[in-house]
Amino acid sequence: MYNPARSMLIYGINAVGEALRAGRVVSLRAGKRTDRRLLELIAQAQQSHIPIRRVSDHELDRESGGSSHQGVIADVKESEAYELDDLVRDAPSPALFVVLDGIEDPHNFGAILRSVDAAGAHGVIRQTRHSAPLSGATSKASAGALAHVKIADVVNISRALEALKEAGIWTVGLAADGGQTYDKMDFTVPTALVLGAEGSGLRRLVRERCDMLVSIPMRGHVDSLNVSVAAGVVLFEALRQRGVGPRGARP
Repeated sequence: MYNPARSMLIYGINAVGEALRAGRVVSLRAGKRTDRRLLELIAQAQQSHIPIRRVSDHELDRESGGSSHQGVIADVKESEAYELDDLVRDAPSPALFVVLDGIEDPHNFGAILRSVDAAGAHGVIRQTRHSAPLSGATSKASAGALAHVKIADVVNISRALEALKEAGIWTVGLAADGGQTYDKMDFTVPTALVLGAEGSGLRRLVRERCDMLVSIPMRGHVDSLNVSVAAGVVLFEALRQRGVGPRGARP
């Protein structure tokens, strides 16, 4: 039986809606609002026989820590734990992964998960330490993608990159001083895109383990992009090269 003590609290209509579709919601609290989207969400939960309690906005504010909850909060089952080998084994060919080296901000992490899901990538690999938590803030920033993206936690990113290379997957680090621009990279081969923290970028050993480093050309006054935006740029270049249309349909 699922242990409610191991549930995670999430909030926001998109986040809760995606968790409902993924079958992960344990219970739900809704405010007194009567707007269409919230009522549709409550009806969806009722159809799934999810326990629902109507509460005050004050209680929602307290539970969400003052974050924007849009009138709904849910307890959800923790994400399934995956091993790196699970992701590699289960991914169709050509695999496309994202490796996160020290992404600690939950909003950046959530936005990256949103792009990973939208681009149809096959999972995220991150270090157990120095990583953003799987939290309500992450789920809301991901617009619910946290409920769908496979995430594998590893002890050491450098060793994980070696394991990916042994599995025939090219490891491509994104860095401002990359030797070639991202659009010159062949993303039709099995690929793991490696992203470092904003400001510090990829750590030295992680850079050295990458098969190659690529950059995004900049033409304006700032010299870098937000890491989640950079992830989206490169992931959708991979999607373009692979000739995949909406919902994975090939043109």
